Amino acid sequence: MRQYRLPAVFMRGGTSKGLMLHRRDLPPDRRAWAPLFLAAMGSPDPFGRQLDGMGGGLSSLSKVCVIGPSSRSDADVDYTFAQVQIKSAHVDFRPNCGNMSSAVGPFAVDEGLVRVQGDEAVVRIHNTNTGKIIVARFGMDEGLAAVEGGLAIPGVAGTGAPLHLDFLDPAGATTGRLLPTGNVADMLEIPGFGPVRASMVDASNACVFVRAADLGLLGDEAPAAIEADARLMARLQAIRVAASIRMGVAVDEAAATASTAVPFVAFVAPCADGSAADFQARVLSNGQAHRALPLGVSVCLATAARLEGSVVHGVCGAVHGRDLRIAMPSGVLPVTAVVHRDADGAWNVERGGFYRTQRRLFEGTLLLRHPPPA
Repeated sequence: MRQYRLPAVFMRGGTSKGLMLHRRDLPPDRRAWAPLFLAAMGSPDPFGRQLDGMGGGLSSLSKVCVIGPSSRSDADVDYTFAQVQIKSAHVDFRPNCGNMSSAVGPFAVDEGLVRVQGDEAVVRIHNTNTGKIIVARFGMDEGLAAVEGGLAIPGVAGTGAPLHLDFLDPAGATTGRLLPTGNVADMLEIPGFGPVRASMVDASNACVFVRAADLGLLGDEAPAAIEADARLMARLQAIRVAASIRMGVAVDEAAATASTAVPFVAFVAPCADGSAADFQARVLSNGQAHRALPLGVSVCLATAARLEGSVVHGVCGAVHGRDLRIAMPSGVLPVTAVVHRDADGAWNVERGGFYRTQRRLFEGTLLLRHPPPA
């Protein structure tokens, strides 16, 4: 049987890597996408390495982005993100990936989907997963998105050209509400582990945040140490499942367990005196301890830090007039979160943003074992 050939670009966006595909090259019926994406990444793989595909055995390396002409007048392109599971035959289209979002604007420009005049590009991106608009601003170099520059980001060796992302009005991206329960903090009853105080916040991606101290942790644990602690991993998963149901993301435990993407679960802690960061965070992404920090989660963390009474605000206190600095396994990430409170007391999130680098790594033809869908 001949392999199925699919035009593709492979890119790094921030601290993630993934396949970039044109919408025009995919089947019109979106139900046919998941089998193609699984084959492309080498999933499901019981060994967890995705050796027979483009995936790298980590959630941050098992991603697909689909880009095409915009369906909205306020955007230049449509962008659909797919998180491909590693060991299971599941593709999640509900979350967005902030890191891979940084590759979308440059891809759109380099592929001729967006025309740019001058030395700076501004690309308005409609993320179809969340229905939100992301604005990417980056430099140009001889008609293509700039790659070389002096910006270093935690978790990526070397430097690159700076790219700024603004997530506009990111609240309610998954559930339709910034605070799905109506509260900045709630007590969650976790079967087998007892109650825990949690903040369930939905900004860019739905997340549940708990204090590291309430889990008997310091908050600076290495990802490998987190994954090696089976009871901790089970507890974090149980918190994620309970929050999923409480937030209305899933209707029951079975549905919450089946999807390992949203809500993301993270634990937070204060930083030591003299630290360059305002607080520290560790995140589980698709059942794995993230080696850096998912950027959609970063926006949500920074937003939660602005909400008085939240778990995150409690570990960092009031930070005004500057970006929040979040310590994570690979360094410190500055994140913008513009949050204000209305006269009636309702919280509103104007935008969240950060700087990333990106690079086009490969362009050509992807070969898939499976034939194209009918």
